[in-house]
Amino acid sequence: FESWFNDAVEAGVTEPNAMTLATANREGEPSARTVLLKGLDQGYFSFFTNYHSRKSKDLETNPRASLVIHWRELERQIIIRGTVSRTTKEESRDYFQSRPRGAQIGAWVSEHQTSSIPDRSHLKDREAQLQSKWPEGTQVPLPPFWGGYRVAPDYIEFWQGRPSRLHDRLVYTPEESQWILSRLSP
Repeated sequence: FESWFNDAVEAGVTEPNAMTLATANREGEPSARTVLLKGLDQGYFSFFTNYHSRKSKDLETNPRASLVIHWRELERQIIIRGTVSRTTKEESRDYFQSRPRGAQIGAWVSEHQTSSIPDRSHLKDREAQLQSKWPEGTQVPLPPFWGGYRVAPDYIEFWQGRPSRLHDRLVYTPEESQWILSRLSP
């Protein structure tokens, strides 16, 4: 994964860490959205979000997800499936504090993510209130409704586009304490 990710960075792919996160709720209704990969640590793929969001609600009732990272410029795609769990509060806090101040305030502004709002000025007014509450130079605290998730993969597929649609599809699946490689027909 790291080799392909580095290739995407070196090729100048815009947001090489953008990935589609697919979830399903308790009833099996699917939902997908783009999130940013924020870490690959000890084999876990991590991202951060609002715990009031639909994705979080889906993951709390059905902790399985699929990630798709597509680098069109390189004709490459990686599909990751696995079980999802929350990161620790410390990991969430550390990542939150590393974000730009505007993004920290933005997390607080979107406390009620996915709920209807009257108009955009509602967001701008809330942003101004929070900037007054935490003026420049003060630390913006971690919202209690915001944090990370990590995906523990049990399936990773590397897809490389080839001429005549004879693409390479290499799949890794865990077996006991090792990953088994197999090739799929395109």
